[in-house]
Amino acid sequence: MIAMNDLAQATSGAARRHPLAWVPTLYLAQGLPFYAVALVAGLMYKSMGVPNEQIARWTGLLGLAWVFKALWSPFLELARSKRRVVVFFQVTGGVALAAMALALQLPAWFGLSIALFTAVALASSTHDICADGIYIASLSERQQAAYAGWQGAFFNAAKFLSMGGLVMLAGFLEDRLGTKVAWATVFGLLGGLMAGLGLYHLWALPDTRGSAPAGEGAKGIPGVAATLVDVIRDFFAKPGIWMAIVFIILFRAGEGQIQTIGPLFLRDARAVGGLGLTTAQVGAVYGTAGTIAFLAGSIAGGYFTASLGLRRAMPFLIVAMNLPNAVFWYLSVAQPESLSLIAVALSAEMFGYGFGFVGVILFIMQVVASGKYQTAHYALGTGFMQLGFVLFKMISGDIQTALGYQHFFLWVLVAALPVLVLSRFVWRRAAD
Repeated sequence: MIAMNDLAQATSGAARRHPLAWVPTLYLAQGLPFYAVALVAGLMYKSMGVPNEQIARWTGLLGLAWVFKALWSPFLELARSKRRVVVFFQVTGGVALAAMALALQLPAWFGLSIALFTAVALASSTHDICADGIYIASLSERQQAAYAGWQGAFFNAAKFLSMGGLVMLAGFLEDRLGTKVAWATVFGLLGGLMAGLGLYHLWALPDTRGSAPAGEGAKGIPGVAATLVDVIRDFFAKPGIWMAIVFIILFRAGEGQIQTIGPLFLRDARAVGGLGLTTAQVGAVYGTAGTIAFLAGSIAGGYFTASLGLRRAMPFLIVAMNLPNAVFWYLSVAQPESLSLIAVALSAEMFGYGFGFVGVILFIMQVVASGKYQTAHYALGTGFMQLGFVLFKMISGDIQTALGYQHFFLWVLVAALPVLVLSRFVWRRAAD
């Protein structure tokens, strides 16, 4: 009885904690494995001589875990404690990342690294369902909008922690210990950080219960299958859902390509159109001015949307997210040698990206995911969002190889236009 009372008091204490005690770290933990797979893996493979098109294709395929995560989301709706699921998969992902340190030393390192990245992707995508469920269930709509900036900021701060500090460390160690040992060290540290965040969240996170109907968990696999069918049927019955899906997929068309090819462009030799930066220099650019600019843009975007309203703010968010991509075209034409100038240019792109990313998250959360199965429908919505990212990511290497860097970056700007046009019509069909 005493133990049960202690557990109840601990749960109650977690529920009372201020959102800033757990929202930033929760989305940091959501972003770290995602960017390890989506971006850091690409820079590692680039250092090891893997061609651009193979990097884009393999890391794109790994992203399918986030596309299809909604198919097992009903199982997580039935979980008695979303907090425990979140902690379990944070620790599991950390172990898989740490295991990369050993895999990179073996002869079959490429196949083993893909297998471990697959495990990280599956653990991370499953974790995301319950993490987002805790965010939605624990905060009001106004709080969701107000803290969306913090959510987006720390999800993408994981990118800059990875692309900044850890990639800088990899570049520093590459010259001293060799490429494989350098990246093994980086992934070992990343795995330890994920495990540490898992332990912190065992204390910090509010707890929520599955939202499936009472008694559903007692029906076993047939009950879960019936829930899955009901989740999917209810999702596609929403007014204007198909236009909303197209909108979500196209929202990240430019980003999916820039986030894949941009870092490879910075690393590639000037003789082939790149900027010829070292691994450490790429990390320095993203980890200093880029970090500050992105965090400022993301937090500002959240409060801007909360004050103006999502519908009125959306065109501004789309423009803010995509127009700064023109800086990559400028860099490919001007080929500047000043690292400071490159950092300033990328900071403008990162500020806009952070400011605009809030738009798609809140559109899914407040327009697409509303209803009986909020967590599962949010997972479906973010799955389609990730599908857009993956589709354009997978083809980005082939497009860049065919067009060259200058024309590729012009193509990225053109690819952002359809979603801006569609934003004028999507509200007329979507549920208000």
